[in-house]
Amino acid sequence: MTQRMLRALWILLWLVTACAARATPAGSQPPTPTMPLPLAVGERNITPTPSPAQTPTLPSTDSMDAFPPDVNPLTGLRVSDLAVLQRRPLAIKISNYPPVVRPQSGVDRADLVFEHYAEGGVTRFTAIYLSQDAEPVGPVRSARLIDLELPAMFKAILAYSGASAGVNARIRASDFVERALSPDFGVGAPIFWRILREGVAVEHTLFTSTRRLWEEATRRGLNTPQDLRGMRFSEHPPAGGQPVSMFLIPYRVEPVTWRYDRGSGRWQRWTAGQPHMDALTGRQLSAANVVVVYAHHQTTDILEDRLGNYSIEIQIWGSGPVRIFRDGQMYEGQWQRFRREDMLRFVDAQGQPIPLKPGNTWFEVVPLNMQIQIP
Repeated sequence: MTQRMLRALWILLWLVTACAARATPAGSQPPTPTMPLPLAVGERNITPTPSPAQTPTLPSTDSMDAFPPDVNPLTGLRVSDLAVLQRRPLAIKISNYPPVVRPQSGVDRADLVFEHYAEGGVTRFTAIYLSQDAEPVGPVRSARLIDLELPAMFKAILAYSGASAGVNARIRASDFVERALSPDFGVGAPIFWRILREGVAVEHTLFTSTRRLWEEATRRGLNTPQDLRGMRFSEHPPAGGQPVSMFLIPYRVEPVTWRYDRGSGRWQRWTAGQPHMDALTGRQLSAANVVVVYAHHQTTDILEDRLGNYSIEIQIWGSGPVRIFRDGQMYEGQWQRFRREDMLRFVDAQGQPIPLKPGNTWFEVVPLNMQIQIP
């Protein structure tokens, strides 16, 4: 058999395997290919690094880095209380619009935060908690289609205020429905409660507590330790980074700016030109890592509101371009997620892992054609 025939057979075998293992949720549309696209970036006209030339391999669980028993696998940081690592992660849905919801409460305590488009050009958060408690957390808002993926990735409990009929139907049909805690599913006070404020619409007044959510999960037999291997960390920045001190993500309604603070070694967050604060801690939101995940955004037929906006399916399965900001540097590569239970994995042009800095991470999920701005 010729070398050309062997190569063709290998590619066919890989495609069959990848299709069988793809993490596409039930009832969703097939993903549009998410190969890296040239993206002009501000004045520097930076183009994402091309995908690794070789066929990506599926990492086995055994190949993932093992963490010592006192290290949080979501941050790479040691914890003083080992009991916190025996909990199941929480994924809490938090509002980011209109501006009256800011400063939100408890976002500063999350290990990971995913920011994504909801609809109408505004963004919403899904905050992942494991190592720290926060009370109150909120305002809690409704789930979106991306929240069908994040609980699978982190084996998490999903806490949210409600959802459109179409999204709720998918959650009810999902493989984590028993871990969905929401007033829509009959979970109310004291797990969720309202903190009313003058001039704030009632839909922006629902809050929760990590402690109360974990207590309810324990009562239901759900609060058990999970295998959370998958993320990679290193204290030392890898080679090949490009110096960056600030970048802007042009979300349509409220752009987000991240600025690197050399004193703390962290990225600080601005929203709509203002420092983004946390009401619980009184601190400006910051991150050890900011990861810009480029993914295909597919408008669906699920009606979200009375304004006629439809739900967006953000296809964070397969692969796509990624930019990782840590230690005042930017690294370009590819994100990969080939199985539903996988976390996002980051590799460079040679297919080698790109490690994150130990600490919390913000994931900025953006469309494939978004042009982030770097002065």
